[in-house]
Amino acid sequence: MSFHQHLHHKIIPIADVARYANLKRFTGKRLVFTNGCFDILHRGHVEYLFKARDLGDVLIVGLNADASVKRLGKSPERPINNQTTRAIILAALSAVDAVCVFEEDTPLELIKQVKPDVLVKGGDYVVEQIVGHDFVKTNGGLVLTIPLVDGFSTTHLVNQLKNGG
Repeated sequence: MSFHQHLHHKIIPIADVARYANLKRFTGKRLVFTNGCFDILHRGHVEYLFKARDLGDVLIVGLNADASVKRLGKSPERPINNQTTRAIILAALSAVDAVCVFEEDTPLELIKQVKPDVLVKGGDYVVEQIVGHDFVKTNGGLVLTIPLVDGFSTTHLVNQLKNGG
């Protein structure tokens, strides 16, 4: 399988994500789920994703579709990279086993399909604020946060670029 085919193999349509998760679970794998925009991938994202992957055997990333990012109201020019580009970049990381783009405002329906053993978000969240925390806990899973890497955020990078570095 070529590198290009391998990347696209890791990008799973939402219609297939439950089957993918069930196959991994059937083989005894511990599933970790996280989600986000991952617009301009930076060190903070990479460290976060590798730490998330360390919490289990399979890391599934829910990626906000372009329209979903717009509705989050981050800024008018976001996302900078389209969802296909963002999905390919995430899929290229060895820590990421699968990427699934979702159109909704939150990943709740995706979380219900994956039924992760571990739901994780960045340390800027309180566990009780994480979408799907109650569903995951009710099903015996863990909900955790990972501390952010100081000084790294997409918003910060965009502002630096606007101000000439």
